[in-house]
Amino acid sequence: MGQTPTGYARNGPVSLAYEDHGGAGGEPLLLVMGSAVSRHWWPPGLIAALLGRGFHVASFDNRDAGQSTHFPAETAHPVTALFRKRVPAYTGEDLADDAAAVMDALGWGSAHLFGHSNGGLRAQRIALRHPGRVRSLVSSAAVSSDAGPLQLLRYIRFGTVAKLARLEFPEGREGDLALSMAVSRALASPGYPFDEAETLARIEKDESSAVRDPKSMGRQLGAHWSGGSLARLRVPATVMHGEADQLLRPSAARDLAKDLPGARLVIVPGVGHDIPPALWGRYADEIRATADRAHDADMAAGLIGSLIASWALAVPQWGRSVGG
Repeated sequence: MGQTPTGYARNGPVSLAYEDHGGAGGEPLLLVMGSAVSRHWWPPGLIAALLGRGFHVASFDNRDAGQSTHFPAETAHPVTALFRKRVPAYTGEDLADDAAAVMDALGWGSAHLFGHSNGGLRAQRIALRHPGRVRSLVSSAAVSSDAGPLQLLRYIRFGTVAKLARLEFPEGREGDLALSMAVSRALASPGYPFDEAETLARIEKDESSAVRDPKSMGRQLGAHWSGGSLARLRVPATVMHGEADQLLRPSAARDLAKDLPGARLVIVPGVGHDIPPALWGRYADEIRATADRAHDADMAAGLIGSLIASWALAVPQWGRSVGG
């Protein structure tokens, strides 16, 4: 599957690079990537599996990542940024509005969402901020939008954070690729083979290292949210998490599933903080099943509406016949 031309959406002064992967005529599915990395980190094999399940798939670069607008440098460690009281550069609401702008550019009134890592958190907030535009939600390897600072501390595996912080590679193209490969390997699923060739084919699409600048990650992770609780959501939802996730403990997923009304919880054995090739089909099936729940809910609502309308029409007729 070849790379498609880059499109650009606008949210005020912010330019957002996006890619339409095809499947026109299928159900719209927007992929929401995590912090720092670009849309190119979505595996083409996973996208192909989603296209094969009847989705029209698109992905985009978050602000401060990839080919989207980058913001002026502001020092904030990715972990400590989670607990800062001062808004660093933009808010969680701004990030949610970015996704809505991408949907506008694609001509989508609404879409299903699949978010991975911090993209799973963003997907939750997109649904809260724009409820009429989200058909279903699948969150992978993410924390709950409702989680407070103390909860976040319990979820994070600080040994992995320290290991990633110690990675050092020379500046330049080769060093960038080596750094991105080292991060990918550190977060790869221990229960499945690491496909170095497949990983390299993705990360080398980035013009510069997606993980070289911790400041951009700090700005993204530190985006404050005041948009309400997950208890308000009324969309079909699935929470997926690797049992061997090196960055976030599975308890993050269990708590998220409790916070999301009616959410299905899927803990996947042997999976780390990535989605291994052997499970692309499994993840695509879960996303498809969640979308089907939205379709079934729409069908049921339509049937109830038809029954109510029929009953409303029948009552006057029944009254006239009884009254003679």
